[in-house]
Amino acid sequence: MAFEGFPAEAFSFYRRLEADNSRTFWDAHKDDYQRLVREPVIALTDELEAEFGPAAVFRPYRDTRFSPDKSPYKTHQGAFVERVPGLGLYVEVSADGMLASGGIHSHAPDQVERYRRAVDAAPSGTALAALVAGLAQDGLSIGGDRLKTRPRGVPEDHPRLDLLRHRSLTASRDWPPGPPLHRRDVLDLVRKTWRQLVPLCDWLCEHVGPPQA
Repeated sequence: MAFEGFPAEAFSFYRRLEADNSRTFWDAHKDDYQRLVREPVIALTDELEAEFGPAAVFRPYRDTRFSPDKSPYKTHQGAFVERVPGLGLYVEVSADGMLASGGIHSHAPDQVERYRRAVDAAPSGTALAALVAGLAQDGLSIGGDRLKTRPRGVPEDHPRLDLLRHRSLTASRDWPPGPPLHRRDVLDLVRKTWRQLVPLCDWLCEHVGPPQA
């Protein structure tokens, strides 16, 4: 199946699911999900595989065992190209439109320790600061789980204090629902964004890597 963009109905499907996140609604519209959302996401990632690697397309069912929110279905469809566990490139479709991102999402204690050690060191930390500044200048949003205060032992005047607060680090770009997402051009939007994010993933792979536990 060639990727031809996301139908407008893909986004309205998620608006309706947000309003009625029930098995009754899902059973009545499961074929819509498959045709409007899942198949286009698979087609998109299949076309990007030669450059970025294979993607895992996530299941639509939520794990509600430890969550107070017992809604059974995810209100977005994500796909992840894993470089190492918890680190890689991501694309998502939801009622809000489409998002493409990359970076490290997990933050095991040993990963956080290696990350902060590399940020603190001048050569590696300066390189990351330049990467992140370049992504922000290009219009990407810098995100991730961060401390509100500085980590223990880090001086207030550290030149990379903001980066040292991070326990995970991502950068992303998003697009609202609308005609640009209905065309094959979406492929180029994701490809361009992922290419911008590859250097960030490379830095994180080199200096942080997978959890060792």
